[in-house]
Amino acid sequence: MDIAAHRENTHAIAIPGVGRKYVVELIGTFFLVFTVGATVTGGVTLAPLAIGSVLMVMVYAGGHISGGHYNPAVTMAALVRGRIGVGDAVGYWVAQVVAGLVAALIVRGVVTPAASAKTLTLSGHTMAAAFVAELLFTFALAFVVLNVATSKDHPDNSFYGLAIGFTVMVGAFAVGGISGGVFNPAVAIGGATMGLFAWSTLWLYLVAELVAGALAGLVFRALNRDDK
Repeated sequence: MDIAAHRENTHAIAIPGVGRKYVVELIGTFFLVFTVGATVTGGVTLAPLAIGSVLMVMVYAGGHISGGHYNPAVTMAALVRGRIGVGDAVGYWVAQVVAGLVAALIVRGVVTPAASAKTLTLSGHTMAAAFVAELLFTFALAFVVLNVATSKDHPDNSFYGLAIGFTVMVGAFAVGGISGGVFNPAVAIGGATMGLFAWSTLWLYLVAELVAGALAGLVFRALNRDDK
């Protein structure tokens, strides 16, 4: 095949600029939710390490295209911070939720649940504790993302993926026993689909995480007034 023909074929399968971002968000979120489901359902002891690591590598893989959100709460933070517009935010949310659902269905089809894999149910004090845990660490995650991946003070750094992945890993180890260590609405929806979380408490994760993302965006703007 000559060079001209190769270029023509390459152009024919190219994804438009806007679509590229959504595809990257779908791929990254898929592998994040799939890893969460496979390790937790399979009873893997070091699940938080695997989850933080897959987020890290996916951020490095797609960060230059979409920003590597893979999380509706992070997208909320980026929207409030002014990094993306409403149209892109909606596109990201759709891609992330679809990816989470697809990943959950595949996990249910290929992973044999371990004896320790049980549906997390919350009530009373445990519900309040889970809300606080999700709010705090989702805020931490979104705040880290905004500072290491969107700040003008770090235009060309090589640590952003590590910082983001390690934040999730630390949160999962710290409060995984309280709330499940979700920090991500796409993971919450996927987890409920896999039977890891009760559908009746899904609202808790969605509210806590999206509010935390919005708060992170507001705090970033307050601390970085010249960073538009």
